[in-house]
Amino acid sequence: MTRAPRDVTARPTTSVGRAVPRPRGSGTGLPQASAGAGTVRKTVLPGGLRVVTESVPTVRSVSFGIWARVGSRDETPELNGVTHYLEHLLFKGTERRDALEISSVVEAVGGEMNAFTTKEFTCYYARVLDTDLPLAIDVVCDMLTGSLIAPEEVEAERGVILEEIAMTDDDPGDGVHDLFAQTLWGDSPLGRPVLGTEETVNGLDRDRIADFYRGHYDPTRLVVTAAGRVDHDAVVRQVREAFERGGALGGDAAAEPAPHRGGRLAVTSAGRVDLLDRATEQAHLVLGMPGVSRHDERRWALSVLSTALGGGMSSRLFQEIREKRGLAYSVYSHTSGYADCGLFGIYAGCRPAQVDEVLKICRAQLAEVAAHGIDEDETRRAIGQLAGSTVLGLEDTGSLMHRLGKSEICWGQQLSVDELLERITRVTVDEVRAVAAELLGQQPSLAVIGRLTERQAGRLAAAVAA
Repeated sequence: MTRAPRDVTARPTTSVGRAVPRPRGSGTGLPQASAGAGTVRKTVLPGGLRVVTESVPTVRSVSFGIWARVGSRDETPELNGVTHYLEHLLFKGTERRDALEISSVVEAVGGEMNAFTTKEFTCYYARVLDTDLPLAIDVVCDMLTGSLIAPEEVEAERGVILEEIAMTDDDPGDGVHDLFAQTLWGDSPLGRPVLGTEETVNGLDRDRIADFYRGHYDPTRLVVTAAGRVDHDAVVRQVREAFERGGALGGDAAAEPAPHRGGRLAVTSAGRVDLLDRATEQAHLVLGMPGVSRHDERRWALSVLSTALGGGMSSRLFQEIREKRGLAYSVYSHTSGYADCGLFGIYAGCRPAQVDEVLKICRAQLAEVAAHGIDEDETRRAIGQLAGSTVLGLEDTGSLMHRLGKSEICWGQQLSVDELLERITRVTVDEVRAVAAELLGQQPSLAVIGRLTERQAGRLAAAVAA
């Protein structure tokens, strides 16, 4: 006897905070939620597997994904890179399909497949026509539940991953962010690169990777999402059949989804400077400090602050560094929020001879905003920019699917677009000033990749320590 799935669909909202009851007679009678362009429903299958869909009847495409709550921060130092390695290997064959068939059956219907690994989760996804959704579900679920992790594929893919690491090393504008994570968090899980290093990747064998797979890909740690022209009940049925076919729902029928991450990361470095000498045309720098976790209510104000400081062409940093002085082509600020911590950073790419001046301007802007905040006009403009980009970023099924998965993995709930906009527009000047004073007043750390003189390196270290 099988246990019936639980429909735990959230309430619908049409405007700020207003709940609209759903007519009775539709299965469980529980309310639904309008989170993006359509209706969002969630079902928890026996074994703890969550299925979340958003129905958008006006499109003909569907984006389907499976999210695993495992990332590089779940690795030991010796296993650094194993999550990303495993991501590659799940495309390399199951008992039912070899690697070529996995890719060819989806491409044969005009679809596309891919995956990505982050510090806290991994996602495998496909985008297809609505009529081909059953095929996408079958293929992606087969990959997740039936991977062979064949020894010969482990060895073949090792070379591919080493090339990917080399490619990242050749892109200092990307690599400087990995360097800054190491600068800020040191030799801790969040400080290590998602790809791993040449040494750790060469140290991984088939048994270690397979053990990691078995330990982190059980249904309680997985979330299935689909957005587009979908029927929720049909998706639930097809996913359940696919997981049962793969033997992945045969465990504890009463299992609940794994709890969200907790704890507190205490390893941070203030005033640290890491310089990586590379013969590049530009010097790439990230100046930053600890931010807030994704659960911290201050994250809304910090997002507005970051947008005003370096979120577009009208931002302070863009105007001061690029428009007024022509010191850099690319300059921006960014935030990252994790389960228990976060970071705020400023990136700039400039000629090595201009690094001192660019850093001086960044420090001056941080000090100014930490002391005085931003004014009403800047706050209003940043809120408008953030609100608009939030809505415009949900205009395709891939973005909707991504939002469903990340929301469920990170927060365990779905906020409607109206609720998101309400929370953004509710940010006040005083809230922005408070978070600016608390966070930007911290002593920053600095990471730089480029060819700098010894004298320059000394000046940079002194400037950050000041």
